[in-house]
Amino acid sequence: MPILTYAVSATALTLQTDQGYLEVAPHTPQTVRVRYRGTPDFNPDPGPIVCAPPDPTATFTVRELPDRLLFATDALIIAIDRRTAAFTYLDRQGCVLTREPARGGKTLEPIEVRVSVFDDADVVESRENVDGLRMEVRSAREVLDRHAYHTKLEFEWAPDEALYGLGSHEEGMFNLRGQHQYLYQQNMKAVVPVLVSTRGYGVFLNSCSLMTFHDDAFGSYLWSDVDDELDFFFIVGPEFDTIVAELRRLTGAAPMLPRWAFGYIQSKERYVSQAELLEVVREYRRRGLPLDCIVLDWKSWTGELWGQKTLDPVRFPDPDRLTADLHALSARMMISIWPIMRPGGDNWREFKAQGLLLGNQANYDAFKPEARACYWKQTNEGLFAHGIDAWWCDCTEPFESDWKGAIKPEPEERLRINVGEARRYLDPELINAYSLLHSEGIYIGQRQVSAAKRVVNLTRSAYLGQQRYATITWSGDVAATWDTLRRQIADGLNFCLTGVPYWTTDIGAFFVQNKPELWFWSGDYDAGVADWGYRELYVRWFQYAAFLPMFRAHGTDTPREIWRFGEPGEPMYDTLVTFLQLRYRLLPYIYALAGWTTHKAYTPLRALPFDFRGDSATHAVGDQFMFGPAFLVCPVTQPMYYNAGSSLITAGARTRPVYLPAGTDWVDFWTDRRHTGGQTIEAEAPLERLPLYVRVGAIVPMGPARQHVDDLPDAPLEVHVYPGADGHFDLYDDAGDGYAYEEGAFTTVGLTWDEARQTLTLGARAGGYDGMRPDQDIHVIVHDPTGLRERYATYRGEALTLGF
Repeated sequence: MPILTYAVSATALTLQTDQGYLEVAPHTPQTVRVRYRGTPDFNPDPGPIVCAPPDPTATFTVRELPDRLLFATDALIIAIDRRTAAFTYLDRQGCVLTREPARGGKTLEPIEVRVSVFDDADVVESRENVDGLRMEVRSAREVLDRHAYHTKLEFEWAPDEALYGLGSHEEGMFNLRGQHQYLYQQNMKAVVPVLVSTRGYGVFLNSCSLMTFHDDAFGSYLWSDVDDELDFFFIVGPEFDTIVAELRRLTGAAPMLPRWAFGYIQSKERYVSQAELLEVVREYRRRGLPLDCIVLDWKSWTGELWGQKTLDPVRFPDPDRLTADLHALSARMMISIWPIMRPGGDNWREFKAQGLLLGNQANYDAFKPEARACYWKQTNEGLFAHGIDAWWCDCTEPFESDWKGAIKPEPEERLRINVGEARRYLDPELINAYSLLHSEGIYIGQRQVSAAKRVVNLTRSAYLGQQRYATITWSGDVAATWDTLRRQIADGLNFCLTGVPYWTTDIGAFFVQNKPELWFWSGDYDAGVADWGYRELYVRWFQYAAFLPMFRAHGTDTPREIWRFGEPGEPMYDTLVTFLQLRYRLLPYIYALAGWTTHKAYTPLRALPFDFRGDSATHAVGDQFMFGPAFLVCPVTQPMYYNAGSSLITAGARTRPVYLPAGTDWVDFWTDRRHTGGQTIEAEAPLERLPLYVRVGAIVPMGPARQHVDDLPDAPLEVHVYPGADGHFDLYDDAGDGYAYEEGAFTTVGLTWDEARQTLTLGARAGGYDGMRPDQDIHVIVHDPTGLRERYATYRGEALTLGF
């Protein structure tokens, strides 16, 4: 693909080749957008993902050499081969980040785009399974709509390079080298089209169609199914936090979630009545167990009116009283809402009358602004106006067709079945973006009617840009096995490496039992909580989830409330309570991380290369992670006490190997024992202990035990310092709900440990908000190797230095 001519404008370098046209344009000094199409009329619409215009201050230069062109910004150089248009990406020091094959790495394959045409006479078939209602049309016609391309972007990745990202998939891949992945939305597949590399760069493929990733015998590339041009952004870090910040600048910042969303959320499939919801919350309060939200799963509607956004008046006779009673107990209510509606209900008729349904006459068309507005209007009138606090947007793929049968289809067959079903009703260029647009409608709608409640949207599908709509993605309907727990860790880490910060999992897995006639209902514990093997798995999953952005139990087959796993004084129960209380004690730390996420583009759930990219030993560690800057979390992913069927394990160590990253020392959270970094140790892991380590220099603010986030006992704020290195922590706070923080109503206090002087300085408070405490008693605890050193003081908003 030789370059025939090129032109330089104020905003871009444009190249004409014998195959088409290339445009290279700086979006920021660290991010460059590259587009390739057969004609020179590049699409002015960036699509639904990107929301930020190019930085007008970003400049570039073009230098012509005999064999190549050098395109350069302040942070990045792209060497463009004049014979093949192959790109080599370098940092400003001239070090190669990555390159395309010398023959050229960008391919367009012209295709015809065919779409379905539906007639009133089309036969709609209805079926209902464990994944909800499905309405299908089998008689639609296909017509030629336009022409587009398959696109392909190839790379030559370095042998020692690790790659991460692409979202959350069920296989538990961590380093994606030597792997392949199919990128389409599905239960247990949440796609984000971003790769990040340990060589210090990221690639965002700006496509909403089916995509594939390969680094195997078939090549090393990203491929998209239907696009009118190859469109990608190349981002140089080198650190992952910088890459994430660039992605958020491109696609939107993550707004603050309410403080309660970081507390404990109780759910199951399903609570069936107003009385049951209230009784569960009251039992938590009677037992003194922390809780902030209870969830009402599907079938809250009347009878067979699937997707109707009103509560069944028989089982929920007084919605206003229900939410008022829950709020009086200091608990919030989240409810499951669906994008599909069974014909016949009031909600469905309103959509039908306005022509706002997709071709199956059941799912609403989230790609139409008027349809999103109608969906929110119904949600508001039927639920939000009655005091509902949060949304669980289930089945937002929104099509699936393989959750049936005893044998799980092969990956390629699953792709064919599910993508084929999505393409029947959605434009094939947009099949991955439904959840993004659906989330936009919820967020914009609630923001228009309320400034008092922050939006919370727990959703099963995701896409880059969805973070700007206050979403948390969960990993789908996984099964209760130890292998699933292990795979969930890597899945969540790869998801959060893409710039989308909030991810979670069903504690204890969704499916607990095994039903041989259904391939996905493949748990190991038919007896549920009566099986001591399941209790052990649940405790270990609970320990892991205590360090996730959202802490939520959910699933079918067996109850999930804390007291179902034992009684006070019993090891399972007591361990659950220990980690439940630890989560609440860590709320000042966790809420500060949330503040950083919004204001500094931070990522709380951190694969080890976020902080230790230079330590190659971390590149393959997919079962440990950093939770914020302080904690190294090492979940236990194998049984040590009981196998399935309550059979006792009588032999084997109750330890797990832990790699302690190099460049710092580490402190055992439970014992204060110190370890040198850069080594693997065998960590003690009895049932009551999750291996947990704190980086030296860390400062960890902790609060008192409490029953909910608004329960503020008259106790000092604890500030735990782990000496051994200088440290800093920015403590963030605001009103905990509402959007006044967007106008500056929040506070920050810098906490700084000086290792040489052995002093902790609390900087002057910056900012303020209504209801802020003017004074704060503090209890500083320095975890010295020789013992604890403690001091008490009162912080009044002015700089304060304490010596030790």
